[in-house]
Amino acid sequence: MDMPIDMQHQQMGYDRTATMFSPEGHLLQVEYAEKTVRLGSSSIGMVCSDGVFILADKRNDDVLVVPESAQKVYEIDAHIISSVAGIISDARVLIDKAQLLAQQHRLTYDSAIEPELIIKEISNLKQQFTQYGGARPFGVSVMVAGLQDEKGRLFTSDITGNYYEYYSNAIGEKDSEIKDILREKYKKELTLKKGIDLAIEAMKKAKAEKFKIDKLEIAYLEDGKEEIKRLEGKKILEIK
Repeated sequence: MDMPIDMQHQQMGYDRTATMFSPEGHLLQVEYAEKTVRLGSSSIGMVCSDGVFILADKRNDDVLVVPESAQKVYEIDAHIISSVAGIISDARVLIDKAQLLAQQHRLTYDSAIEPELIIKEISNLKQQFTQYGGARPFGVSVMVAGLQDEKGRLFTSDITGNYYEYYSNAIGEKDSEIKDILREKYKKELTLKKGIDLAIEAMKKAKAEKFKIDKLEIAYLEDGKEEIKRLEGKKILEIK
């Protein structure tokens, strides 16, 4: 009986380092890290006609944990927010770097940094850890949303260090199912209120019985306003 390809790769050592290509041209450690991302909690980002937001599932059921310490949407600067899926400890390193970069830009140029520069620097660092020996890839996908020229923009960086700009995107658990719903129902004309309703609907359909609105967290920015607004649980439904 022929041995499965994955087992052949393991026996031949192609998955022992992130820098060794398999005969099919794959970096197996990078592909394993991509599977880790899909085990992480879900986040949905969306650019709307009047702003941009990230809706995240905190997926924390431990009553002993202080809720405020389990945030899934991070503030990078007054006009930039971010969420992650995968290994949170890996993400913390990247978020810290992004926050420092935003501060340095304000001190050096006396202006707010563009969201694309943030995602580009994060992606460059992630790419390095797929190329050099002695280290493993960052096991995290990073979503960055913010204002540029007073309009919302949304970017996502994957395990490999690639990044793209999106109108709407999802990362983490059930991301494929969520994106299928977004592709069908997303429209550029959606307001923040209608966009948030769509994101909640997509999360609810994808997660089915696992869906709990009390575990959701949202941060959003209105066009032209450098002010991050946050809501959790059922209060999200009160956005007008």
